[in-house]
Amino acid sequence: MTKRKDITIALDAMGGDHGAEIVVPAALRYLRKHDDVELILVGRTEVISGYLNQRIDGGRLRIHHASQEVGMDELPSRALRGKKDSSMRVAIDLVKQGRADACVSAGNTGALMATARFVLKMLPNVDRPAIISALPSIEGHTWMLDLGANVDCSAEHLFQFAVMGSELAASLEEVPNPRIGLLNIGQEEIKGNEQVKRAHEFLVNSSLNYIGYVEGNDIYQGGADVVVSDGFVGNVALKSSEGLAKMIGFHLKQGFRQSLLTRAAGLVAMPILKSFRRRIDPRRYNGASLLGLRGIVIKSHGGADALAFENAIKIACKAVLAHVPERISQGVEAQLDKRASA
Repeated sequence: MTKRKDITIALDAMGGDHGAEIVVPAALRYLRKHDDVELILVGRTEVISGYLNQRIDGGRLRIHHASQEVGMDELPSRALRGKKDSSMRVAIDLVKQGRADACVSAGNTGALMATARFVLKMLPNVDRPAIISALPSIEGHTWMLDLGANVDCSAEHLFQFAVMGSELAASLEEVPNPRIGLLNIGQEEIKGNEQVKRAHEFLVNSSLNYIGYVEGNDIYQGGADVVVSDGFVGNVALKSSEGLAKMIGFHLKQGFRQSLLTRAAGLVAMPILKSFRRRIDPRRYNGASLLGLRGIVIKSHGGADALAFENAIKIACKAVLAHVPERISQGVEAQLDKRASA
């Protein structure tokens, strides 16, 4: 029997827009760089095998058959009830059973969230899971949550998100006291809806490194390590930034193609442009954590390529080594104890 490696990650090989075509090469790339990790490709064996063009020694890559797949537009309730042998469900089951330390999937976000919550359950004192990911900023990057899991949030939910985000940033970035900002339409005390104002009060009276309200532009200026919002606002901010990045790229290309002079200028500026593109490349920020669960689940972008999916695997491994769920559980409990004793 092959000895299990230090970290084992279950990969939903059938999820996303491209499935095994992207997941298998990403897994091979990651294993070439890391010899202490084992990856389990979950999905239809005959499909996955078709993309395996090399052997990984030591049994560090293996296939776990699953007969079903969850469609990208499938209703979460249907996936949860009718797809118990889907690659997504089986990958999460492996985490529940202790046979994998984390799961990575590029599949349907709603189905992934519903299935992970049903199988793994919530941590004590955490009401709802939240999606968090890093976004590029002037100082490097900013963690932001929630990015779409919860459209309507109470002040208590926002407070819990802040605690979870703080613990994640502290553990993955080794920042001892992450700066927490609450997203609002202004920095004045009178602005914001009642939920945001109430959450602000909770955070002011907590032991978190709360810096107060931040606005949308602050996400990218790097004033906060973690920015907290409800899922509706967070998802709009995320998608708006993705659209803005594409627009900037489009106009830069068009501008450099206008004439021989602009083409020459483009060649001169190419090293700077490549550096800029690499710095804001969304593939290098791919991998959103589903926080609040009794296990580690990482959501990859549905249209991710091999480089992007490889980064999601990297995030999963870092979360395992940092014991993120345990840290979140301890952090939430500590904040609740402080509030109770106040």
